[in-house]
Amino acid sequence: MELKELTDGVITLRPLRMSDALEVFLAVQESMTCLKQWMPWAHDGYSMTESEGWIKNAMKSWPEGSEYEFGIIDAKDGSFIGGCGLNHMNTIDKVANLGYWVRSSRQGQGVAARAARLLIRFGINDLKLNRIEILAGVENSASRKTAENAGAIREAILRNRLSLPDKVHDAVLFSIIPADLTA
Repeated sequence: MELKELTDGVITLRPLRMSDALEVFLAVQESMTCLKQWMPWAHDGYSMTESEGWIKNAMKSWPEGSEYEFGIIDAKDGSFIGGCGLNHMNTIDKVANLGYWVRSSRQGQGVAARAARLLIRFGINDLKLNRIEILAGVENSASRKTAENAGAIREAILRNRLSLPDKVHDAVLFSIIPADLTA
């Protein structure tokens, strides 16, 4: 799959570049209190090297088709807002997980739902996925609301599904299938 940018005029999703490393690092640092509750990669000692590693992995994974990670960019001023992607690709069943995070100063503006909607269309129309799943911790009301606002359907509560540093959490499973886009 060729590298691709997606936009709705408010945000642009674009493949990550090594030149994004500092902005990724600063966004993670700004948002650490919120991120470390739900993102297993977020921790107090998070470093610039980890931002660079994430970007290197994203750049390698795209041509392999194993992950499609994007930076969320403000379409008007070009600032870095967060990250999102399709990962845990199951190429046999054509299923992927959709994940997202938004820096603290831009939360509550609908950015994550916009990013999720763009990724859903990309996954179904370009990658020909049969199903896209979003997992959100039962206690993570912001992520659950994002999934719902993106048009995902709540299916189930999965017990002990998210293993995070503090404990194992139950998760709500949401999904989107191609028929949901035409409904």
